[in-house]
Amino acid sequence: MVHVSRLPGAYDHNWSWQLRGSCREGAAGLFFHPSGERGAAHDERDEAAKAVCAGCPVRTECRRYALAAREPYGVWGGLTEDERHRLLSRGLHRQAALA
Repeated sequence: MVHVSRLPGAYDHNWSWQLRGSCREGAAGLFFHPSGERGAAHDERDEAAKAVCAGCPVRTECRRYALAAREPYGVWGGLTEDERHRLLSRGLHRQAALA
């Protein structure tokens, strides 16, 4: 569950970065796996989503948001939910948010 208390609020300047995201051009399903997806299909979808993120002009903002909000699902800023969870559990989220 997203921790709403960590979100920056409803001010447009806090969220306008989302309008410039490369993910807005493609299928949203690429960034969120269907229920029960496993194995090669799961890994290939994650890699395809991360490839979109790699060239995204707002990747840093997206990653920063996902780590701060503890976004539980999907690929955000080039990180999967498992990668974000590992960074957060190791206390490395501040460094990763800037990468």
